Amino acid sequence: MLGKQLHKLGLRGWHLHVTSLGFVWFCLGLWVRAKTVDEAARGNAERRAMFVGLWPPMFWLIGDAIERHKR
Repeated sequence: MLGKQLHKLGLRGWHLHVTSLGFVWFCLGLWVRAKTVDEAARGNAERRAMFVGLWPPMFWLIGDAIERHKR
């Protein structure tokens, strides 16, 4: 259902796969940055990196759904 609607909007599976890989790098960047902040803000920065780390699998699976719809 979602794959069909996103395909009609012009999104393709590879768009979301590239987005997913971009969020992996964004998460790694946030995690590295969390190691450079002071101890008081480190916990919040690490939680932010973990939260963003949950996004890549979601975008990857939505991209797979779009590709399955195309077939």
